Amino acid sequence: MSYAVLFPGQGSQFVGMGADLFDVHPDLLGEQSDQILGWSLREVCLEGPEESLTRTEFAQPALFALSYALWSSWVDTIDMSPPSGAAGHSLGEYTALAAAGVLGYQEALQLVAMRGRLMATAADESPSGMAALLGVDMALAGKVVDASVAAGGSLQIANVNAPGQIVVAGSVADIEWLNANGKELGVRRSIPLKVAGAFHSSYMASAARGLESDLNSTNYSQPGFPVWANATAKPYEMEEAANTLAEQITSPVLFEDSLRNMSARGLQTFVHIGPGDVTAGLAKRTLPDAEIFAISTIADVEPVGEALVGTM
Repeated sequence: MSYAVLFPGQGSQFVGMGADLFDVHPDLLGEQSDQILGWSLREVCLEGPEESLTRTEFAQPALFALSYALWSSWVDTIDMSPPSGAAGHSLGEYTALAAAGVLGYQEALQLVAMRGRLMATAADESPSGMAALLGVDMALAGKVVDASVAAGGSLQIANVNAPGQIVVAGSVADIEWLNANGKELGVRRSIPLKVAGAFHSSYMASAARGLESDLNSTNYSQPGFPVWANATAKPYEMEEAANTLAEQITSPVLFEDSLRNMSARGLQTFVHIGPGDVTAGLAKRTLPDAEIFAISTIADVEPVGEALVGTM
């Protein structure tokens, strides 16, 4: 059976997420995780408030932990061969690596927690943001970025998520410039995103440097199945894992390219695992002929497993 799993990134969080997981996976979501994080995972996920859960240093480890717990429920419940590939959107890449056995759960949680803190600090150092360009292809996005630079700005392409969905990042002034000049450049609509900073851009350079030592001292096991990297849209090479994860913080998330490259390898069935269904939506837009499923709660596990078997 050939299928791939996809894991979500920051932005999929909501207060109340994982309510069905904490009692089922106390080994993953209980006291040991709280000790690593220095705060209560259950309390932040279930009680919020939203302002706290949305903060980068809380959202990233919370989404990682819950997505991995759902993955564990999938593995424990469904009698099926392992996936033939995986990818994660931004921090979801850590979930994919942990699912493939490259990183241990606690080890990955520690890295994600540090990554979240460092990215939050980098965002505080220089006011910045992100905006989604709707209905824009790479050529037009490049034109917008070039025009920004020519005007003295610093807009950068941060996410290539799916056809017609590209995200740019830059200073607060860059986002304001985009709102004022985007239509004249051919952008149908730009939507400022509710994020703390310009993620996946040069504005995160201090975070990449801060995480470098821990990434270099981490032991990476050979994956049980290929994991496509955001920064390269290619399967990970373990000898380059530390560099690839550091690069990911400042490089564009090439999610559309990753999905297309996975499809070119023969993967035509994709299962989103984690809160929300964002990566399922991106897969549908990128690969309209593929079979797409989403597991957002434990209740989804068995029906998706049955449906998946029916497509093979």
